[in-house]
Amino acid sequence: MTDSELLERATDAMERAYAPYSGYRVGAAALTAGGKVYTGSNVENRSYGLTVCAERNAIFAAVGAGDKAIEKVAVVADGKRLPLPCGACLQVMDEFGVSEVVVGRPGGDFETYALADLLPRPFGQDG
Repeated sequence: MTDSELLERATDAMERAYAPYSGYRVGAAALTAGGKVYTGSNVENRSYGLTVCAERNAIFAAVGAGDKAIEKVAVVADGKRLPLPCGACLQVMDEFGVSEVVVGRPGGDFETYALADLLPRPFGQDG
């Protein structure tokens, strides 16, 4: 699956986001080692600490289906800047073996990063 195709799946997920407080809708698509794609969108809550990012929702959907080897995650959002994942999402990506992260805007430009460039020292790797 190409990065563009994965971003399209993330864009579809973004349309289902629940973001009544921030108005910032995010979609994600997780590509497994077996070639399956799982999607997720951000889900906000008026108690902000209960909000869950799109990236984690996509990864948790994969894990819940029994797919724990995830190769790549694509993230899409409207906005002026490309949607870089938060630290919590990056740590979860590391847990399940993600090596690349693609970030972009719906139908627009995108960039691909190695997870190690976004999270150079993940929790738990050095002891």
